[in-house]
Amino acid sequence: MSIIMLQHLVLAVSCIGAVVAAPTAQTIAGPFDCIPAGSFTLCQNLWGRASGVGNQNSTLISTASGVSWSTAYTWANRPNNVKSYANVESTIAKGVQLQNVKSAPTTWDWHYDTQSSGIRADVAYDIWTGVPSSGTPASSASSFEIMIWLSGKGGIQPVGSQIQSNVNVAGHTWNLWRGPNSNWQVLSFVSTTGDITNFNVDLNDFFKYIIDNQGVAPTQFVQSIQAGTEPFVGQANLITDSYNVAINH
Repeated sequence: MSIIMLQHLVLAVSCIGAVVAAPTAQTIAGPFDCIPAGSFTLCQNLWGRASGVGNQNSTLISTASGVSWSTAYTWANRPNNVKSYANVESTIAKGVQLQNVKSAPTTWDWHYDTQSSGIRADVAYDIWTGVPSSGTPASSASSFEIMIWLSGKGGIQPVGSQIQSNVNVAGHTWNLWRGPNSNWQVLSFVSTTGDITNFNVDLNDFFKYIIDNQGVAPTQFVQSIQAGTEPFVGQANLITDSYNVAINH
């Protein structure tokens, strides 16, 4: 083989390697932009943007194992109002009655790459259940919104009022809040030990708890499992290093 042919072959192999190694990173910036992310959908969902001044974008980093993504935001004004809920939603972990869930394993490893002083924001699951097997979150199909706050900064509070303290579920301790929002009830489990940045649990522990202790019917269907952040005010770049969730039934 000639030197020139060998050089061309090396160049071709290098180009193929470059294509294989190319990052999957995609950034969305529109208030309601969404993009597919493997077995998830990444959405901006700047539903409360009118209550403040700022901007936000979200970036899909990888779908190699579960999903990794980031969201960067700057928000000001009306510090008690949520501006957005950038999140990933599973496209497959849904449509199962609570009573038929055998397990719902999830892992979520995340960190703040940057954050301003005085930030007010949560990092939380948003799980929706209802009477029909499917339904859009925060709609007439919703009966319960189950939030699991892995972080809450700046003294923010969930919907409703605190009804229990130091509840042990899935190996962690939570304060439980409850209250109405539109036509559904919100149940929020708020970490009592500060940020939980490496979360590896079975969500079925939460499902069993609300059935046994909060009057949630076991016939309710899991309609959606979302994971993301609700900023009120401040500037931050939140990175999800890896996230996954499933329902086994």
